[in-house]
Amino acid sequence: MRKNTLLGLALASALAIGSSIALAAPAGAPGHGGFGHGGHGQRGHGQMMMLGKLNLTDAQKASVKQIISSSRTQNKSSREALRTQRSAFESMTPNQVGYQSAAASLAQAEGQATQQRVQQMATLRAQIYAVLTPQQQAQAATFKAQSQARRAQWKQFRAEHPQPAAQ
Repeated sequence: MRKNTLLGLALASALAIGSSIALAAPAGAPGHGGFGHGGHGQRGHGQMMMLGKLNLTDAQKASVKQIISSSRTQNKSSREALRTQRSAFESMTPNQVGYQSAAASLAQAEGQATQQRVQQMATLRAQIYAVLTPQQQAQAATFKAQSQARRAQWKQFRAEHPQPAAQ
């Protein structure tokens, strides 16, 4: 049980890499779920839930953990550089010389970072998917289809039962 908890925590922290993707894409947007249900900015959680349901062997768990760790290490410098640029911009005041230029530069860097994160997450998902057996891959596809069906039902329910406007 403790091994599963530790693996779960490791996977959750590693999948946080994709949390910025969740912020960039609308919640529940088609094509952005990867493994799992992924709505409402919780893609990493859904992916982890799916991996937990697949009864991975110890070797598979170790492989997934290594893949995620390697990805996190590989992407650390670009995340830190963007964080530094963001911080520098946020410390500026709107009337400061170079403010608009810094905003444009940050916007460009954010766009490039988003593109890079999407590609990195696709690579990460593909590497993890390759660790799964054909039966686990089929089971993952079933979980994803079930999740999409539940999401569609929820959207239909919300459309049929809108919340009253706040007064």
